[in-house]
Amino acid sequence: MSVTGLPDVAGRIRWRTIPRDVVAGVSVAMIGIPQSLAYAELAGMPPVVGLYAGALPPLLAALFASSPYLQTGPVAITSLLTFGALSTMATPGSPEYVALGLGLAFVVGVTRVLLGVLRAGWLAYLMSQPMLLGFIPAAALLIAGSQTAKALGAAETPEFTSVLAEAGWAVVHPATWNPAALAVTAMTLLLVVGGRRLHALFPGVLVAAVVGTTVSALGGYPGATVEHIPSGFPPFTLDDLPWSQLPALALSGVVIALIGFTEAASISRRFASEDRSRWSADREFLSQGVANLTAACTGGFPCGGSFSRSSVNRLSGARTRLAGGVTGLTVLAFLPVAWILEPLPLAVLGAIVISAVLGLMRFRPLVRLWRYSVPQAVIAWGTFLATVLLTPRLDWAVLIGIGLSVAVFLWRCMQLAIDVAEDDGMLRLTPRGVLWFGTAHRLDDALLAALAEHPDADRLRIDLSRLGRIDTSGALELRAVLDQARAAGLTAEVVDIPPQSQRLTERIMAPTEDPLS
Repeated sequence: MSVTGLPDVAGRIRWRTIPRDVVAGVSVAMIGIPQSLAYAELAGMPPVVGLYAGALPPLLAALFASSPYLQTGPVAITSLLTFGALSTMATPGSPEYVALGLGLAFVVGVTRVLLGVLRAGWLAYLMSQPMLLGFIPAAALLIAGSQTAKALGAAETPEFTSVLAEAGWAVVHPATWNPAALAVTAMTLLLVVGGRRLHALFPGVLVAAVVGTTVSALGGYPGATVEHIPSGFPPFTLDDLPWSQLPALALSGVVIALIGFTEAASISRRFASEDRSRWSADREFLSQGVANLTAACTGGFPCGGSFSRSSVNRLSGARTRLAGGVTGLTVLAFLPVAWILEPLPLAVLGAIVISAVLGLMRFRPLVRLWRYSVPQAVIAWGTFLATVLLTPRLDWAVLIGIGLSVAVFLWRCMQLAIDVAEDDGMLRLTPRGVLWFGTAHRLDDALLAALAEHPDADRLRIDLSRLGRIDTSGALELRAVLDQARAAGLTAEVVDIPPQSQRLTERIMAPTEDPLS
């Protein structure tokens, strides 16, 4: 592969891929434009900010990406995390809020670029599956809840600290619903969700946006609309970045950098597996970091890899990263005439967002997890509840989920079961788990209990075949136990040392002077 990601076998093959990439890139842009408006609304940003985040960021990301299919731009989870981080610091939609969005994108970009340059792509795997299993459906529920009033056309809903409370209020007060909004919401859901069942490439989002805009422009929609989208290309400046506020954005930025990257990583891994090709987490971190730095400099907000648009990109025939660049160029070319979407009903945008997260509301695995592993279910449900209850501070919920994962890991590491058996004077100890400094003392306790229960035993065999690992403290304790048994008049031996710990254990247990003396 060349630096541009295009095949190097021959010039004619490289040129043959271009038409497919152009078609795929333009197709994704047609979907991405209304989605960008919708996700900007979700993030509390003016709609045009979503277009800015969908123009130059995917273009620059395509230069560094590892996957030929990954499409970068505004995405639902990252938009919700952005709203959660910024809504407590400024009024959504205000100039201060937009500036904080630039700063947050800058922090996310710097974090991802550093992780990519330092080859720390392995961090993408540290988010435990149970934690994500709890966070993602909870976040999807919050996203849908935040758009419910808009989709129903409910006006003047009371102020609630929870978006679910606001959604619940809107649902139980049908007198506030707007029939026109209900109609366009139903139309959008039918086109987007139903269209997917007809064909994976059916442009339901585009069709819904075109129909909604046309009906509204002809005076047939009395509800709320986008109203104003400035025309022109994105600004390019660093002067608007809130440099003094960056420390306050650091925690949220790091959380978004890691959580948001899991979607890009899963997309790239899945497609690489299906194509039987390689992908690089480090390069993906770098590309996503560059995209966010670009968003910070061109009036955007934090962005990431989109699973739905990446799937459309691949199904549309994309072959190289050129398709992602074409998507960005198409959105960029659309900006001077973006005003044509000003009549677009907000109910359409709300329905687009809801339809995008319906597939993420997977609650059955959460219930099933109790049958497979109670500790892992605690992580998942703890993260789920923290996400719902701590909104809008979703970064705190993520940290709680990580903390639960670490706590369960440490708890499991502390579990060392020791099977004790005696046969014809042979005392057999079989520890199961990990023998490390946190559990080593249990071996000594087990020996003392076994000697008290079987005073006639004259031989000791410690079978290590069921151990996963032995650290230095564990090996030292093992030596001490053997010495203690021999001092009690038993012949003692160790069998089946785990291969990964064999060298360390044999060196420490060798009949030489004390290794710590």
